Order: sequence, then C-alpha cells, then structure tokens
Amino acid sequence: MEIAKDSVVSIDYRLHLGDGKTIDESDAGDPLVYLHGHEQIVPGLEKALAGKKVGDSLKVQVTPEEGYGDYDPDGVEEVPREDFPPDMELEAGGVVTATDEEGDDVDFLVKEVRPKTVVVDFNHPLAGKTLHFEVTVREVRKATEEELEHGHAHGPDDDHEH
Repeated sequence: MEIAKDSVVSIDYRLHLGDGKTIDESDAGDPLVYLHGHEQIVPGLEKALAGKKVGDSLKVQVTPEEGYGDYDPDGVEEVPREDFPPDMELEAGGVVTATDEEGDDVDFLVKEVRPKTVVVDFNHPLAGKTLHFEVTVREVRKATEEELEHGHAHGPDDDHEH
C-alpha cells in the first residue's frame, strides 16, 4: 500500500540541520505514527512521503517555507513583567507556555529578562531553518473511520489521547 491521504503511517526518522548533529529522532522500536494528509507533520516531509511504501528509505531536505516557516522578527516582543504571574521564575533561554485568546496553548522562548519587561520570541525554534530528514517507512495502513473522525491515528488496541 502506498502512502496517501487518510493513511496511517509509521516512520523511523532522524532530523538534523545539515551539520549531521541529530536534533530529533524516533526511538528505536517506537516509530512516529501519524495520519497522512492531516497536517500532523511538516508539509515538506509529508509531500516527500506521498506514494512511498513500507521499507522505503529516503533523505528529505525541507525548506523553511515547507517546514516551520521563515523566522519572523515581528514574533519577538517586549512584554511588561506584570503580564506574568508575580511568582513565575523567568530566565533567558526558558520556554514558557501561555494560553491565547482562543484557549490554545502557545509556547514561547524567553530571550531576555529586563527589570520591567521580558523579551519573548513566539517563533518556532526551527523557524528559518532548512530541515534534513532521514526516514524509513515502517508501516502503512488505511485509517479507520474512528481515526478519520478524530483526526489522528490511534495506537495498538485503539490507544489514544484527546
């Protein structure tokens, strides 16, 4: 079976930024499982996997536009310190999770803590970077009706979280 929209796909992967240093990878025996065509992996990798079959291995270079987007300087903001809880410890390099107006969790990087403000970066850590994936397809199957309804793959014995 070829990878196509609404396939449940299991892949082993390794990600680096062109220097060969691994920045993310699947654990041995624990592949990444996703629902193809439902924006669960970066678009460039999803496009490259379309039409592949179990056992196929490939190296994929994903541009920022097809990955996590270009780095947006406007994503860096200076926020008043009083906008954070008074007991929250903030330090440069830390990642903080907040809730936006729609109720979604948003992660951001604390770039600098100043006496009255905090400089934060809302860009994804891999924004502006070319991604280098090494991928092996381990399993491809048709998604169940329930998986399509839920919008994600379920694990063995229908394990999943909502």
